[in-house]
Amino acid sequence: VGDGVGQYVLRALPPDRRGDEALIAQVTADYRSAYAAGWRNRTRPYEGVPELLEELLRRGARLAVLSNKPDDSTQATVAALLGAERFAVVRGALEGVPLKPDPASALAVVEEMGVAPARCAYVGDTATDMTTAVAAGMFPIGALWGFRGAEELLAAGAKVLARVPREVADLL
Repeated sequence: VGDGVGQYVLRALPPDRRGDEALIAQVTADYRSAYAAGWRNRTRPYEGVPELLEELLRRGARLAVLSNKPDDSTQATVAALLGAERFAVVRGALEGVPLKPDPASALAVVEEMGVAPARCAYVGDTATDMTTAVAAGMFPIGALWGFRGAEELLAAGAKVLARVPREVADLL
């Protein structure tokens, strides 16, 4: 799921249908429509994340969100659940910009923020996130409260692991 809608759709299709561009386009459109209609039903911040964000802001950190979800979905989710005003940049997948783990989007975010990549911590819960952080020259923190385990995160380049959100503040 973490590699963007295009990969999600391809993985959902039987192997013999993955070359059918019309089917891929239809399934992608159907997915986007269903997601737009129902994402609020079960989407919630992980326990402790809102408090972590407040603590980081209290300490003067500048925050950003980078997702492989479509940009409109990312913007809506962050605004509804986390408060877009907390973030200097909120960015989802944009046409013409490679998806993570390509570092281009991460580098564009920090450039927009006026921060050197080496001065950024990148917190994520997938190998895609850790690979992105390493490729962008950021400090990769693996989030064990997400949906992937320590082995995967460490193998993909996590320098440290945080069991719960509050541990991230202690690592910075």
